[in-house]
Amino acid sequence: MSRVEECCARKGLRMTPLRRNVMKALAESHVPLGAYEIVQKLSAAGDPAPPMSVYRVLDFLVAEGLAHRIESRNAFLACAHPHDDTDVVVFLICERCGLTREVASHAIGRDLAWAARAAGFEPRQRVLEVAGTCADCREAASAAPAPAAKGAAKGAAKETAGG
Repeated sequence: MSRVEECCARKGLRMTPLRRNVMKALAESHVPLGAYEIVQKLSAAGDPAPPMSVYRVLDFLVAEGLAHRIESRNAFLACAHPHDDTDVVVFLICERCGLTREVASHAIGRDLAWAARAAGFEPRQRVLEVAGTCADCREAASAAPAPAAKGAAKGAAKETAGG
């Protein structure tokens, strides 16, 4: 939140209570949030806001580089750190739990800029979304017994109990 406050102060932008509350909701979440999820969080916290106002705030936060829109999820995420014009923001999105990590890549940015120039193309946004499975979900999946092993374990337990 301090980076958001500093950014707004530096640019002479007003950090309204609604902007602050929406940014706080995004910053506290590790998964992208849709506008209506934010509306619900604000209402639950005693700060109700109409969806259109939340959408306007989200547009403001994205335009100022304080939040990102995850296109594939139609959801928003607080920006983890500032980016320069050569960065490509890469979102690593877990398909199981929704955890989304933001990383920046100068190498991908450099290659994308080269490819775009060669094609006579000017990118509007430099965002890449990568779907996959996070380490925690992979670990949980590998720790869980396989379905066949569960049945075998139950059968062995019955034999032992039945004697």
